[in-house]
Amino acid sequence: MIHKLGIAIALFGAAILVFPARAHASRDVVQFGSDIVVPQGQSIHDAVCFFCSVKVEGIAEHDLVVFFGSTQIDGEAKHDIVTFFGDVHVGTNVHIGHDVVNFFGTTRLGDNSSIGNDAVIMFGDMRAAETSSVAGNRVIQPFFLLLIPLGILAALIFGIIALIRWIQRPAYPVYPLPPH
Repeated sequence: MIHKLGIAIALFGAAILVFPARAHASRDVVQFGSDIVVPQGQSIHDAVCFFCSVKVEGIAEHDLVVFFGSTQIDGEAKHDIVTFFGDVHVGTNVHIGHDVVNFFGTTRLGDNSSIGNDAVIMFGDMRAAETSSVAGNRVIQPFFLLLIPLGILAALIFGIIALIRWIQRPAYPVYPLPPH
């Protein structure tokens, strides 16, 4: 019985390898260290970029995710933009379909630009033209708010180390003072 189960599992695994599911990978781009540029008149489905930047002059059909780089949208972004440790620049007359999320960076919205849902800026800054709009919530947490818990944690660690050193200090014998 166990032998037949092992054969069935092996055959199932071979079938999965022979008949893979179709994916949108032909229009997805993943780069490490090389910038991604979508020229005007062209489109991309998803883009993921590590240590590089993404510039969209055409159409981004779905998500753009950037780690340690900047994102510049001068065309159309139909879904989300997520950037870690980088800046987001949204050009003039540009519409972002859903959310813009930026951790540790600055987000700039140009004239007549809009975000279809939420703008979440964690430990960064948002600079928006007066004619720009955000349809959902604006959540902006400045960088100095990160320093408060880090300062408390550093003080707690320093206090624990000082207490341990005080407890483990060597005990020196006390001798009586000689008479005068």
